[in-house]
Amino acid sequence: MPQTLLATVVSATPELTWWKAIVLGFVQGATEFLPISSSAHLKVVPVLLGWGDPGSSYTAVIQLGSIVAVLAYFRGDIWAVLQGSLKSLRNGDWSSNEGQMAIGIAIGTLPIVVLGLLIKKFVPDYDHSPLRSLESIALVSMVMGSLLGLAERLARHRRSFVSLRWLDGLLMGVGQALAIIPGVSRSGATLTAGLGLGLERAAAARFSFLLGIPAITLAGLVELKDALAGPIAIGPALVGVISALVFSWLAIAWLLRFLQQHTTWIFVWYRLAFGAALLALLFGGAIQNS
Repeated sequence: MPQTLLATVVSATPELTWWKAIVLGFVQGATEFLPISSSAHLKVVPVLLGWGDPGSSYTAVIQLGSIVAVLAYFRGDIWAVLQGSLKSLRNGDWSSNEGQMAIGIAIGTLPIVVLGLLIKKFVPDYDHSPLRSLESIALVSMVMGSLLGLAERLARHRRSFVSLRWLDGLLMGVGQALAIIPGVSRSGATLTAGLGLGLERAAAARFSFLLGIPAITLAGLVELKDALAGPIAIGPALVGVISALVFSWLAIAWLLRFLQQHTTWIFVWYRLAFGAALLALLFGGAIQNS
């Protein structure tokens, strides 16, 4: 580890205990891949617990646990897509399922990258914009929950994982780009788009995870680079990463099994209740924007 990076990480953050690190890792891991918005919960939960904002540096670090979890869990799918891509490059034929998925993941990642760069260039104070307020998070959560319910109700859910084509990746990638707004949920937006395209629930979730790998990894590395300009306690950071890794793995495994036999209505009702409860707390003066 470079000396400057080591000095940055070892700098103590006394307010962040190991217990808080475990809880925040759980929040990150459980909500990153469930369609309920990790950014919203990482902002709201610490406020409700009276801990305050843990800071972008810490949340960027523990996100590494989720990245490792999704890479490890889908290592077989990732390897198959990479092998298919190499074969397609040699043959000049991208019609295979793996080739189509590779193109879909590549072009599906472009919308969120482009939007992220535009926001970084033209909205330098985005961290303090109205879109990141608790009121906005509550309303966005309810709107996206309603859209998920609409997709659940109207879509046919007949297309399997092997039917995926590059256009699915592009359209789900457009939904993924909206996740830059806290409360949208990357997983929720892509799952909603996948259901709207007629995919089976488990197939939509599985491709949502694969599509999210480049976006989550790029965002995590960019945030980590910026975050390491400030002090981070190495103990709580490592505990948070491990906690996020474990709970991310469990969340992925549980969601894929759950969607094989159940609908997404539980997440629809949760998002509506989450948004309504947050608005009630805000207007009742129990909590306020930090």
